[in-house]
Amino acid sequence: MENQTPVNAGPGPYVVIGATGHIGRVLARTLLEKNQKVIAVAHDAAKGEWLKSAGADVAILDVRDAQALRVVLRRARRAFLLNPPAAVNTETDVEETRTAASIADAVRGSGLDKVLIESTYGARPGNATGDLSVLWNFERSVASAEIPMAVNRGAYYFSNLDMLLEEARAGSITTMFPANLKIPMVAPADLGIAAAGRLSGSLDDIGIQYVEGPEKYSFHDVATAFANALGYAVTVRTLERSQWEPNFRRAGFSEPAARAYARMTEVSLQGFETPNNPIRGTTSLESYIRQLVNATGG
Repeated sequence: MENQTPVNAGPGPYVVIGATGHIGRVLARTLLEKNQKVIAVAHDAAKGEWLKSAGADVAILDVRDAQALRVVLRRARRAFLLNPPAAVNTETDVEETRTAASIADAVRGSGLDKVLIESTYGARPGNATGDLSVLWNFERSVASAEIPMAVNRGAYYFSNLDMLLEEARAGSITTMFPANLKIPMVAPADLGIAAAGRLSGSLDDIGIQYVEGPEKYSFHDVATAFANALGYAVTVRTLERSQWEPNFRRAGFSEPAARAYARMTEVSLQGFETPNNPIRGTTSLESYIRQLVNATGG
C-alpha cells in the first residue's frame, strides 16, 4: 500500500531531482543558503552526503519508480524536474523517454503547487532527435498533470566542452559546428541559479523562459578560450556530416545514441532559437574554460 504521508501538510520544502548534478547541486545550494527546506533526490547515497551536511533531506531513489517519487513529491509544495541523461552506451532516447514518463506519472496526484522543468533550446516534436524530442514530450507530459508549470529551456551547456580538454591540450579541438557559427551557450551553474529564482518565485511565474550566458559563442571562441588558459595555440577542425556518427561511436555511444545525437545536431543547425529576452547568466566562456583547465592541473 502506498505511503499515506499527508499531501503537502504545512509549508513544505522544495524537491530537487538531480540534486547531485551540475544544475541541481547549484539549485539546492542556493535554496539552502536562503534557509529554504530542500528534499534532494539522488540515485547515489555517497554523492548525496554533502547535501546532508548542508542541511538537505536526501531521498535516495530511482526516478523510474514513479510511486516512490510521488511519495517524496507529496512532502513538498514545489519541485524541480530534471530528466537524468541516460548512459550514452544505451539506446538513449528509449531510456530517457522511460524516465521522463515515470517523473511525469509521479507528478500526477502529487498535490504540488508548482513545478519547474529543465528543458532545452530547440525542444520540438519529432523522432530520434535526442533531447529535442525527449524534452518536448517531457514538457507536454508534465503539463497534462494540470499543475502550474514553469519551463527553463537552457542553451548549449558549457559542460559539453569538458570532453574537449584533452584534445585542446594536444593543440586542436573537433566540432560538428561551423567554427565561426555563434550559438547560445550557458554555464550549468547559471542554469541552477535561474532555476532557484523561478522555483521560489511567484506562482504566476509559469510558462517557458530561455536561459543563456552573457553572449553567444562560436567554437573558434572556444578554441581561443582554451588557448588563453593553456598558454599556446589551439585550432578548430569541423567534422563533415558523414563523420558525425562514427565520431560518436568512437566516443562510446551506442549505434542508436550516435544516430540520435547526430540527428539532434543536424536539426539544431537548421536554426537555433533566438528569444528576445532570455534570462542571462553571468559566467563567461573564458572564465568557465579557465576554471576547467585550472581544476585539472593546467
